[in-house]
Amino acid sequence: MMKRIAIGIFLLAMSAGAWAQADKLGVGDAIHVTVFQQPDLTTDARISEKGTIAMPLIGEVKVAGLSQPEAATQIAGKLKDGQFLKNPQVAVAVTTVRSRQVSVLGAVARPGRYPLDDTSSQLSDVIAAAGGITAAGADTVVVIRDGKETRLPAIGKSFELKGGETINVERAPVFYIHGEVARSGAYRVEPNMTVMQAIAAGGGVTPRGSDRRLKLRRVGADGKLVEKDASLKDPVKADDVIFVKEALF
Repeated sequence: MMKRIAIGIFLLAMSAGAWAQADKLGVGDAIHVTVFQQPDLTTDARISEKGTIAMPLIGEVKVAGLSQPEAATQIAGKLKDGQFLKNPQVAVAVTTVRSRQVSVLGAVARPGRYPLDDTSSQLSDVIAAAGGITAAGADTVVVIRDGKETRLPAIGKSFELKGGETINVERAPVFYIHGEVARSGAYRVEPNMTVMQAIAAGGGVTPRGSDRRLKLRRVGADGKLVEKDASLKDPVKADDVIFVKEALF
């Protein structure tokens, strides 16, 4: 009877939480360690930057990079090797997941850290959890994995994320429009955009303005600012400044 109870407690502890046993423990994860019939050894701990937890009797035990069963075996081995217990039965269960999180930055509604699980480890899932890409967001995102950047489409492509990665939703290139337009400000540069479309994005020319009196300021190849007269058919580039002047009466 006692053996069946022991097995039941062990399995219950090992299956606690949504964390899959095959997943590896990482720095920041909080775990619950149970040693059957040894309540004084029951421990709640957070994995340190060194990848260890502190256990009674045996001190620091490295568990980062191990699965839950592997960590349990590691702790049991140290208890046995130290001759504290003859046949220790140890269970390890994750109570708080910190290592399997990703950081989402840039042009999303809610930047921050988001956990990964079996149903939300795709790039599109995490971006959706962050509230989606804002109107200022670009069509590509940058995933930083092990210090290397991977540029991916913001939507339409599956990409499996891993804990500790950073997703940066870049801001789209913008132009600026001022003067006699309904809504001055910064707007996203669309593919093949013209000055006429840029004016439309700004709400159109006011009754005092003239679409024949346009100025365009652009940084040249030498880094210097160049101002010229513009026409409605001129292409718009990132960081262009369009100024709509008053009409001449």
